[in-house]
Amino acid sequence: MKMLKLGGYINILIAVAHIICLLNADYFFEITGVGGNMRKNAEIHPLLPYAMTVFVAVIFLIFGLYGLSGAGKIKELPLLRIGVFTIAAIYLLRGIIGSIINIGFESSFLWYHLLFSLCALGIGLLFLLGGLKAFQQNTSL
Repeated sequence: MKMLKLGGYINILIAVAHIICLLNADYFFEITGVGGNMRKNAEIHPLLPYAMTVFVAVIFLIFGLYGLSGAGKIKELPLLRIGVFTIAAIYLLRGIIGSIINIGFESSFLWYHLLFSLCALGIGLLFLLGGLKAFQQNTSL
């Protein structure tokens, strides 16, 4: 349960960080490597990069709430077991595929791409192992 709780809180922290970073969006878009894509999106509509960031923050918040729900810290959310393991799969795939692409296929190694992938892998393991432990202890979830 501690792993799911930690994974949940990490996701909520990531969601809050996305919103805070909007205060200096151009800078944070650049340092995270999405500046070019966000400039293209801004050509479509000036608010699109901000809307996309808020959308991503909401997804992280939902992931966080599922982690906390699986840990028993908040009320049980719908499809909790499926949600926790789907979140684990998303993070694990992001971590594994991102690492492979960064190390093997990118023309230049970018340390922060690998760092983001390793973080995703870690969070995925928190959800996977935490979910296995939580649902093994409480088969009603």
